[in-house]
Amino acid sequence: MTKFTPDHRNARAFRDALGSFATGVTIVTIASPAGPQGVTVNSFTSVSLAPPLILWSPGKFSRRHHLFARAPQFSVHVLAEDQKHLADRFTRGGAQFEGLAHDLSPEGVPQIPGTLTRFDCSLETVHDAGDHSLVIGRVLRVATTPGQPLIIAQGQWGRLDPY
Repeated sequence: MTKFTPDHRNARAFRDALGSFATGVTIVTIASPAGPQGVTVNSFTSVSLAPPLILWSPGKFSRRHHLFARAPQFSVHVLAEDQKHLADRFTRGGAQFEGLAHDLSPEGVPQIPGTLTRFDCSLETVHDAGDHSLVIGRVLRVATTPGQPLIIAQGQWGRLDPY
């Protein structure tokens, strides 16, 4: 086992260690003056059942951080095991919604059809957290369908293998 104190000299090792935690893959979408926006996110978690709150964490290094961290409404789409193509599409910038059929929530937020689960949220609060922000959203609506999630761990994409 390798041991170290995380600092600027071993940032890559720290990031790799964090990658040992398997997590689901989501896309967060918002409406913006420049049109629909989306970003692939794995920093998503539940916060509270009552009231229903979730959290995600956009990086401050992103050119679009201010759009996502301050969006009054947003949707979090949990990807299914066969939707890596969507994760790839929303990892890079550009016209992510070009040619992609999508709906709009009652609040005007783009919704990607066919994802495993979607949480439609309103912004509750934002907290500073180092080189990221913690965005807490109040869940307004949930849409879900049976299926298996897309997961990522140690830089590898995968799916659950129930036993």
